[in-house]
This record gives sequence, C-alpha cells and structure tokens, in this order.
Amino acid sequence: MFLSVFDLFKIGVGPSSSHTMGPMVAAGRFLAEIAGDDWPRPAGAKVVRLAVSLHGSLAFTGVGHATDRAVVLGLAGETPLSVDPDEVEGKLAGIAERKMVTPPGHPGYRFDPQVDLVFDRKQPLPGHANGMAFAAYDAGDRLLLRRIYYSVGGGFVVSEEELQRLKARGPEGQASDVPYPFRNARQMLEMAASAGLSIAEMKRANEVVHRSHGELDEELDRIWDVMDACVERGLGQSGIMPGGLNVKRRARQIHDKLEEEWRSNRPNPLLANDWLSVFAMAVNEENAAGGRVVTAPTNGAAGVIPAVIRYWTKFHPDADRKGIRDFLLTAAAVGGLIKHNASISGAEVGCQGEVGSAAAMAAAGLCAVMGGTPAQIENAAEIALEHHLGMTCDPVGGLVQVPCIERNALGAVKAVTAASLALKGDGTHFVPLDAAIETMRQTGLDMNEKYKETSLGGLAVNVVEC
Repeated sequence: MFLSVFDLFKIGVGPSSSHTMGPMVAAGRFLAEIAGDDWPRPAGAKVVRLAVSLHGSLAFTGVGHATDRAVVLGLAGETPLSVDPDEVEGKLAGIAERKMVTPPGHPGYRFDPQVDLVFDRKQPLPGHANGMAFAAYDAGDRLLLRRIYYSVGGGFVVSEEELQRLKARGPEGQASDVPYPFRNARQMLEMAASAGLSIAEMKRANEVVHRSHGELDEELDRIWDVMDACVERGLGQSGIMPGGLNVKRRARQIHDKLEEEWRSNRPNPLLANDWLSVFAMAVNEENAAGGRVVTAPTNGAAGVIPAVIRYWTKFHPDADRKGIRDFLLTAAAVGGLIKHNASISGAEVGCQGEVGSAAAMAAAGLCAVMGGTPAQIENAAEIALEHHLGMTCDPVGGLVQVPCIERNALGAVKAVTAASLALKGDGTHFVPLDAAIETMRQTGLDMNEKYKETSLGGLAVNVVEC
C-alpha cells in the first residue's frame, strides 16, 4: 500500500478540504472530461451550459464550508494550489454578473450560480456522504454529459466508477511498487524490525521510487514553509471571521500575552499547552477565513501538526530541517494507514477521522524526532487516536469555526501528551494501533448521520438554543 506524503499534505485554501478543495478539484476534472474525447459526444454537439448539484453533507453544510464558491471557482479554471485568496471575491462577482465561466482553454460556458448550482438536501448520492453531480448541456438544453464525483476527505476526489473499483478491490487488493508496502501498523513494525530502519526511513524509501531525494526534501520543505507561514499569518490577524457567527479571532491576543510572559520569565505551568493551543488556533482561524493552508490530513484538522512542529522547534534545541522532514514522513506513514483502513473524512466517520487522525499523526511525528523507536511511535499514535474515538463532527452554522478551532488546539495537546507517555515506555502496550483504527471505522459506521458534518445534531443545534 502506498499513499504519498504529498497526498496527505496538500497545499490549498480553507475552509475545508472535503467541502472546498475537493469540489474545486472535481470541477476541474469535469472540465477536463468535457474537453476530452473519452465520452460519447454526439456529432457536432457543443457544450454551452453547465450545471451542478450538491448532495449529502455538501448540501447541508456547503454554504458554511464555501462549497458553492469552490465549485464556481473550479469551473472557472482555478485550483486549490493556484487560486489567490485575495482575488476570490472579485472573480466570483464577475461570474455572477456575466452568468458565464471562461476557464482557460475552453470556450465560455453559461453558468448562473443562482440557478445552475443546486443544494439538493433531499436526494443523497449512494457512494459517499460528499456527493456532487456535474452536467453539460448543448444550445437546445439537451444533456450531453453527466458525471458524479465524491469528495472523500483530505481533498481526495474519486469518480463514481473509481469509487466502485476501490470498493470491489478492497483494502487488501491494492498493488504497490514500493520497497516497504505496509498495509497496517503490524506490518509497518515488522518491516522496520526486519530492515533495521526507522518509519521515516522506510517512508522515504517508498517516496524516492517516484522522485529523487533532493526533490523529496524540496517538496517537504515547501509543505512546512506553507504551514509555518500560515501560523505566522494567523498570529498577526485580528477581527471577526466571516460566515455570520461573529466569532472573533483570538490567536493574536493570546500570542501577545504569551510573548509578554516569555520576556518576563514569569513561571507558568501551562506554558507548553498555551503555545500549542495558540499555534493551532492561528492555523484554523486562517482556514476559517479561507486562507492558504495545508491539509494535515484535512483542512478541518490543519492546525494540529503545524502546532506540534512549532512547539518542537520552539522548545527543543536540536530541532532542524531534517527533523521536520522526518516528522512529516512519519506522520504521513501513520496517516496513510488510517486513510487506507478507515477514513479521514468528517462526513464519513465524524471528527475522530479528522482531528483524531491529525493527533495520531502528530504524536507519531513528535515521538520520532524525540528519539522514539518504531514501537514507541506506534504506541504514541495509538494513544492519541484512542482518545478521540467517538468524536462527532457538528460544526455550528456549518462553519469550520465552532468547535473546530479549539478542537485543533486540544488535539495538539493530546498529541504531545501521547508522545510523552509513549516515550516513557518501551513501546509495549495493550491496544494496538490497528485495533484503534478499526474501532474508529466501526464507530463511524454506527454513528448517526446527523453527527457527521451535516450540522443537524450536537453543538450545531444546541448552541443556538442556549
């Protein structure tokens, strides 16, 4: 099983990897299909109008997650990597006024966001909670092409056919051309022991099948630079976050107080937790405002891993670039196991799949750079994941703000605690990571749909009544 570190860590924009980045990617895929020849195009037929319907969780929380905006931008040719957050409002206003999208390399297509983009809350699509249907019509309004895509978490998008193939093949049926194709944590530990390598070294060996060592390091450094820049921007911003909840940014104010304490050398037994929390909140406030972020493994959980790395670089004198690369590689190894054997999608398994996965990845990465053995790393990831099991995804107002921002802060605190506990032992522990991952999968299947990113239960309905 091979899932690249750059599949889990993708540079994009907020507020959601599944509800913003995924739909933008899906729109781009549909444009590519229209332009291609791999569909039964009637002779002389030309696509003139586009239409999109959003289903399931995308329909219920799409407005708060900017799904509609992402689809429009995607149909205009924007991608999560290329879109400039500062130019979004102007682009959207122009499309709404002209009722046209003009993606590069295409003729203009009629598309009125008020008419041609539908939030269908009555008809879920069968493959996944995050379903969307794209349609292309000719001048006589004859349907020429219809495609269904699913945004399955972390910015990953699959077509209806691809999803069916994945389900038919199953988790054990995926071939791999890498030297260490571990499919679960047990295999990961066995391969590490047999090869005498760390988890980061095995992950690096897998990655360099597809790119050089230099390219790998350059791309890892870029991922961290974007994460770090997101922390810095979040620490410098203030004001009200968009969306209508009137939630204030708090990271800057907290950071200023911490800096004052830092300079005064006043003792503060909560100092480590405070720094962890403010770093995570800075990222997720930026994410909520539609800023540039890195999926880690999702946007909704994007603050945990950057916060733990910033904590490590601030408090550990030996922290360096190589260590950050090893952190990211180790975290990606664990994240790949979770995605492969369960899910990282809040719409599929609740927030245990987002912040829970991020905490497990961060705990593994921190344990690795603090000198942990593979067994201790697996233990750290298990501790962090176990204590997020059952966590629901219930964003108030459908916005990635409450409880998401603080939840990332607490996820970072749990990750550091998990790593510390694991480092105090020898790696021997009662619950294997594989058991925790399988439990998360089963819990997600059992969880009521209203607690899976639909804003129909939990805090999303009770906060406004209090």
